[in-house]
Amino acid sequence: MANGPTVRRTVSALRRSLVPFRKAGERIALVPTMGALHRGHLALVREARRRARRVVVSIFVNPSQFAPHEDFGSYPREYKKDITALTAAKVDLVWAPSAEAMYPHGFATRIEPQGAAKAGLEDKFRPHFFGGVATVVTKLFTQTAPYFALFGEKDYQQLRVVTQMAKDLDLPVKIVGVPTVREPDGLALSSRNAYLSVQERATAPTLYRVLIAGAARVKRGEPLEMVLEEARAEIAHAGFGLDYLEARHALTLAPVASRKDGPIRLLVAAKIGKTRLIDNVGV
Repeated sequence: MANGPTVRRTVSALRRSLVPFRKAGERIALVPTMGALHRGHLALVREARRRARRVVVSIFVNPSQFAPHEDFGSYPREYKKDITALTAAKVDLVWAPSAEAMYPHGFATRIEPQGAAKAGLEDKFRPHFFGGVATVVTKLFTQTAPYFALFGEKDYQQLRVVTQMAKDLDLPVKIVGVPTVREPDGLALSSRNAYLSVQERATAPTLYRVLIAGAARVKRGEPLEMVLEEARAEIAHAGFGLDYLEARHALTLAPVASRKDGPIRLLVAAKIGKTRLIDNVGV
């Protein structure tokens, strides 16, 4: 650790490195990432360190969750900076496989989640996405066999999908959701924020402000659909191309008609310029 975390690039080498931790009875926490690490990822690492003796961070830009028209080729890759950050965070091991190591020749199995993965949110605009996520996350779980796995609440639908998947498949891992880390003006941290122009960056926090205001209005008992329609109009007026702004049950992501229908989460996805942003808040 003096010179940084151990880095492993093959499954066999990864498993050999985990053997001493298991023999010592040390709990392992996994933080799955696609690299380009920011303070949000490091908050996951800190929570992992708080919960477990050993922390593993995966860095893998997963091709199976990108459609052909999406930004797989241009997705930020900053491996050296990531390792420097993980060294400072005292991570024990980095799992950084190639696509060939993760999906070797002849790979032919894919998990297709249902439930929250078919909620008509991200899946409506990225129908390939959660199959790719579920498949790679299941592989990460079987490769590292962690006691905990930590995911950010910013990708809320993903968190619900992974939580349900682990439960349904009897995977022996506890899924931990970690609150979204934000800039001082409220913008949720994301690797894709780097794509924003100066003007777009100034406008981007509108999403969070609208969500917070909408959640407060719902708590006060205002009609849910009226709140949503006015919030959608405000987002469009700010210059976003809105994909969705929805109120959903916080656990199942099923549609809700009023506050009485259970714990509620407001979720939004919108484009500004060429950058697509997502965010959510609880009510």
